[in-house]
Amino acid sequence: MIKSNKLIYEFIKRAFDVISALIGLITLSPILLIIAIAIKIDSKGPIIFAQERIGKNESKFKMYKFRSMVVNAEELKSKISSKNEMDGPMFKIKNDPRITKVGAFIRKTSLDELPQLINVIKGEMSIVGPRPSLAKEVEKFEPWMLRRLEVKPGLTCYWQVQGRNSISFVDWMKLDVKYVEDRNLIIDMVLILKTFKVFLGDKNAS
Repeated sequence: MIKSNKLIYEFIKRAFDVISALIGLITLSPILLIIAIAIKIDSKGPIIFAQERIGKNESKFKMYKFRSMVVNAEELKSKISSKNEMDGPMFKIKNDPRITKVGAFIRKTSLDELPQLINVIKGEMSIVGPRPSLAKEVEKFEPWMLRRLEVKPGLTCYWQVQGRNSISFVDWMKLDVKYVEDRNLIIDMVLILKTFKVFLGDKNAS
């Protein structure tokens, strides 16, 4: 990306991020309130789950999500680590026993990610970008994978619209690096539209 074009792109992207996140929080406020109440009724613990993640240029920040697991989820992780269905340093189980009833619904619909609109407004994340990783995951990245940390992490990227769990860890990282190398406003808009299609149940969004 030529420097002047990159600056224009970054300015427009940031403006779009802030405006979109603000509109999203305002228009979705009734849904956010309902989810918060449901989480509180369904299980003990805080409504929001904050976890340290690695952002642009390896900066650290607290990423927000609606809590979808039991409060001692991290302690229970060691007991089910052998059931990990993802290769590489990532951990994911399709039917994770730590997930609450409300948590299963908000994770399936990606509603648990909505509090990250606050991260977007704070400038820690973007609407489009590689998903933020844990520090212990980044420590296991191969050198070429660190390119994904050259941009702000985002709510959605290629991985979200091209199969998620059906994609291997290495292919996931390749998609993120591809985004970093090719990113522009058109790609961002296409990924946002495809994300909406996936959210609405379109299996052919990719």
